[in-house]
Amino acid sequence: MSASCYKCNAQIELSLDSDVGRSEECPKCFANIRCCKMCKFFDTKAYNECSEPMAERMLEKEKANFCDYFKLGSGETKGDSKDDLLAKANSLFK
Repeated sequence: MSASCYKCNAQIELSLDSDVGRSEECPKCFANIRCCKMCKFFDTKAYNECSEPMAERMLEKEKANFCDYFKLGSGETKGDSKDDLLAKANSLFK
């Protein structure tokens, strides 16, 4: 199983159990691969947007980091997107 970039959805030719270096980038859009948004623990509904309770807080989810708990995920965001949340909030006032 391979991953897809969180930013451009390009297929990334790395296996999900491979070790990803901090300098790895998407071959199409050059987005960082070793970042929160590419991690299997990234979850917008969890505290600090991370479902790993022992992980340190990362403020910038799209930048490369040194998180010890990083595991390459599929690139799909768990939880609602910002657009979905905004649409839900706006529907409350109609």
